[in-house]
Amino acid sequence: MKKFLTGTALMMSLNALAQESKPSPLTFSGYTELYYSYDFNKPADNNKAGFLYSHNRHNEFNLNLGFLKAAYNTENVRANLAVGAGTYMNANYAAEPGVLKNIYEANAGVKLSKKKNLWLDAGIFGSHIGFESAISKDCWTLTRSILAENTPYYEAGAKLTYTSDNNKWIISGMALNGWQRIKRVDGNSLMSFGTQIQFKSNSTTTLNYSTFIGTDKPDSARLMRYFHNLYAIFNLSDKLGVTAGFDIGTEQKAKGSSDMNTWYSPVLILKYGINDKWAIAARGEYYEDKNGVIIATGTPNGFKTTGFSLNLDYAPASNVLVCLEGRSLNSKDEIFIKEDNTKKNDLFITTSVAISF
Repeated sequence: MKKFLTGTALMMSLNALAQESKPSPLTFSGYTELYYSYDFNKPADNNKAGFLYSHNRHNEFNLNLGFLKAAYNTENVRANLAVGAGTYMNANYAAEPGVLKNIYEANAGVKLSKKKNLWLDAGIFGSHIGFESAISKDCWTLTRSILAENTPYYEAGAKLTYTSDNNKWIISGMALNGWQRIKRVDGNSLMSFGTQIQFKSNSTTTLNYSTFIGTDKPDSARLMRYFHNLYAIFNLSDKLGVTAGFDIGTEQKAKGSSDMNTWYSPVLILKYGINDKWAIAARGEYYEDKNGVIIATGTPNGFKTTGFSLNLDYAPASNVLVCLEGRSLNSKDEIFIKEDNTKKNDLFITTSVAISF
């Protein structure tokens, strides 16, 4: 004899099925990027120039970045925790103490409005500066620009973020522990601050303006730093994209002084998708820091360097990217070392395999 569910029992069964089909708010993911890079200046200690922090080991197979990540997302609460390793972590987190050297990301946020997309997040998160991240698979070029290598990859603090109802505007304000700092500089009592305004007119155009104001010195030697980051991304067609960026920063020459040291960097990247699996990209860049605020050389003209790179990408699967890049750097002064001599130029060839899961 057939059994028929009552109305109440039927509703309970449907609710149970809905709960089973609803995705879990907790997800796990990972990323790993293995690389080999050859520096034609053949550094004796196998470390590339000191202003390069990604893919910075010469003539060896190594891990640039690998991490495991747990993410929790609901309508009103979100959190992320990622633990990382690799030469990128070793170079960029060298100033952090203990286990903080391996925290790629650790943050939590709460939605402050029921009607608007307004969030307050705190912890360790990716930098609000620049269009390049530590994850090569998400970038147009295999290696990072000098501009990206010498601005924060990560930051720690609290940020308030508003996203417009049409998702075209993102506006953020943040209080930070410093310029790429989890642990604040000893003796520094001043919090740093940042802002970001991003506009996406449609799926083809992104405009961004980010700022930083603060200091990376103890109070006894405080030098105020003011930094501006601008970039635009244009996807001109299904195959052709252009990214243009410009950074400019100033810092006091002495504590309390109105005289400032200035550095700046323009960069231009062109990317062309040959088909669904193959793409090429070319980058031109210039970085000038004649007073050595960010990159000190001890040479008469300081750091004035032009760079070019050519990139070839192959994606055998949606979560796999194989890259090959040739890159040259040319400086006004002899800032590069080859054996016992100094040179004005350097040349690299780098290849990598990146997998996300």
